[in-house]
Amino acid sequence: MKSVNSDVAYDHIRSQILGGSYAPGHALMTESLAEEIGVSRTPVRDALRKLEADGLVVIQPRLGARVRKFEANEFREMCELRLALEAQTAGLAAKNRTAVDLHEIEAPLIAMRQLTAELETVRSRVPKINKLMLEDVRFHIAIISAAKNELMKKEILRLHLIHRVTQTSVGQNILGSDTREAQVANGSRVLAEHEAIYAAIAKGDAKAAKFAMEQHIENLIEISLRRIAQQERERFARSLTADELVYTA
Repeated sequence: MKSVNSDVAYDHIRSQILGGSYAPGHALMTESLAEEIGVSRTPVRDALRKLEADGLVVIQPRLGARVRKFEANEFREMCELRLALEAQTAGLAAKNRTAVDLHEIEAPLIAMRQLTAELETVRSRVPKINKLMLEDVRFHIAIISAAKNELMKKEILRLHLIHRVTQTSVGQNILGSDTREAQVANGSRVLAEHEAIYAAIAKGDAKAAKFAMEQHIENLIEISLRRIAQQERERFARSLTADELVYTA
């Protein structure tokens, strides 16, 4: 029988991971989590095992559980798998989409057009960027749903969650430090890529839809890996002594 407390623990830990409160590598101590959530240790253990199956947590004998942390090569491999699957779903969406599906894909795209235009003039850019990211997710999920392949949808969503966890610790800080010009340029580029994907799906052109999605995901991979590399360089620099910093300059 499914435990309600296990679900409560799972939802709490998962939300903390996705929100960035528990960063990659963060130790997940059963006893402290049980006290924090207000449940016994057994539901927490159940929740951690489920999160391990989701790919968000790693459990090691005698070492306990930690939020999963990816090395650059492992992250690249995961992204390449996501690329292959999402490109295929875009092609399937072009073949299988209904009028309702097309509306669900277009709705977030319309919102992204407005938000991208507003990004050029607003003083506080972070709220707009957060909304853009949400509409981006809605756009991709609508395409995945239109493909009518539940197995592919489940795996892509799992990979997207892992990608989100990996990026939470690096993406927000780097995005926040980008210049207005860089953020506007990036927003315009992403919008153009989404427009190309939508146009191909609307026309029922599976080959063009697949190609457009491949280009989009490849760009995401490149940006993500660049951000991870930047974070690693910054972490390395912080660990050096003054003399070592002079030597590496």
